[in-house]
Amino acid sequence: MIEENSRSDEIFLPFSKENLEGELGKDFLDVLKMVAPGTSLRVALDDFLNAKMGALIVLDNGNLGDIVEGGFRVNTKFSSQKLVELAKMDGAIILSKDAKEIINVNTLLFPSIAIPTKETGTRHKAGERTAKQAKTVAIVVSERKNKISVYYGDSSYRLERSSEVLRRASETLQILEKQRDIYDELLSNLNSLELRRHSTINDVCGVLQRIEIIKRISEVVERYLIELGKEGTIVKMRLKELMSGLSKEEESILKDYFGQSHSSSLEILEKMDFDFLLEPMNISRLLFEETHDKNVSPKGLRLLGKTNLLERYVDLLVGNFENLSEILSASNEELMEVLGSEAMLSFFREEIYNLKEKVNLGKGL
Repeated sequence: MIEENSRSDEIFLPFSKENLEGELGKDFLDVLKMVAPGTSLRVALDDFLNAKMGALIVLDNGNLGDIVEGGFRVNTKFSSQKLVELAKMDGAIILSKDAKEIINVNTLLFPSIAIPTKETGTRHKAGERTAKQAKTVAIVVSERKNKISVYYGDSSYRLERSSEVLRRASETLQILEKQRDIYDELLSNLNSLELRRHSTINDVCGVLQRIEIIKRISEVVERYLIELGKEGTIVKMRLKELMSGLSKEEESILKDYFGQSHSSSLEILEKMDFDFLLEPMNISRLLFEETHDKNVSPKGLRLLGKTNLLERYVDLLVGNFENLSEILSASNEELMEVLGSEAMLSFFREEIYNLKEKVNLGKGL
């Protein structure tokens, strides 16, 4: 049996717990898509950095009102070249809500000074306060610090160079690959134990824990992918490979051990914060309400579903026997009553034999 307590210590993350727990909302992630590499707006922002120019850009969502004053209207179709040229003038640039038009340039912003801000620079203070007051997007390019800050409502985010984001995404992907290897090993161990009727709550919780850890780390990679845009294609492909079949396997395990209440069990897992999740004892306490090393047998849906048995025969077996242990130890007479024919009984025995052989050889199911 694999000791799960030693596994938890192997998780080293190149990002903060705040990133892992997901502070940025879906709306903000949509904003990041607007400034991802490959977009016209990001081309302009990178040109600002390369030319060591400062800029303050605000999207007009209809709530700017008295915040905006002065400047002049241009009402021209957006292009990165136009934006760079117009940014040579002082003041803020106002874009349409979808950033497809340049509306105003050389504009002054007067957000309320009562709105709290942690920023120190004039542009950054104005950008953050405007974003908070108007609930809109403000982008500030700092010529001195050579950085791009994005504000949206009460949230803020510093855009990194694509090379830096790609580096961090690759590092995180390596951690994800390691966690997937551990998960595959734990699942293979659980398969073997279930077939030998020796599985414990500890074994089940170890697999569920690893799935949830992988899901949390994958969310961080997905955020990086949003910021990378078209430059994240290879990372995206690898992430898809690593996540393949994971959610389906988790659902199968939960159905196997919790039946009709599997959805609520999944909800409990997904609500756990990362620190709490790292201790398997917490999972066993909340899901099973039993001791960690107690033997437990699944209904059999998951493993029988990996054979060539038709679904209706799997349902008949699970419905007529209490668990997988009883199915595997049932006599030919008992199985005949359920399966209905010698041919089906013979096929069932053959499929179970093949399943055990695959598990014993360590082949993926």
